[in-house]
Amino acid sequence: MTKPEKLKRIDQRIIAFMRNRRITALRVSLAIIFVWFGILKPLGLSPAEPLVLATTSWLPLLEPRAWLLVIGWWEVAIGVLFLVPSMTRLALGLLLSQLVGTFMPLFLLPEVTFQAGHLPYAPTTEGQYIIKNLLIIAAALAVGGSRARRTT
Repeated sequence: MTKPEKLKRIDQRIIAFMRNRRITALRVSLAIIFVWFGILKPLGLSPAEPLVLATTSWLPLLEPRAWLLVIGWWEVAIGVLFLVPSMTRLALGLLLSQLVGTFMPLFLLPEVTFQAGHLPYAPTTEGQYIIKNLLIIAAALAVGGSRARRTT
């Protein structure tokens, strides 16, 4: 076997390995992120706490600290549900509502999420933290799309 043939065979094995594990890797990644970041909120350890409190200050029904707890446990639930393939639709529904809230500071608190005088192209660390959720949306779409193919 020639060197190019060996390399092609190795490449094909690597591609097959990735193809067979990609959705599981996304599920586990989503679960880790949501459980980890979510549990920090009720424990009072989340660096996002001031941002969450400022964003929820106008919401009815609960005080901002209570909303912080709700959001934290909501995120934990999303993470756990992503680990159970049959619960993917529920996880996606909870994620959709969570992400609406996650993006709100970009609009409600631009002075916190963008550098002064550089709206909308130069986010602060907080803004970057929020914008990276676009990757979470893409991962969730991939997981949800793979589940839909299997059940139809």
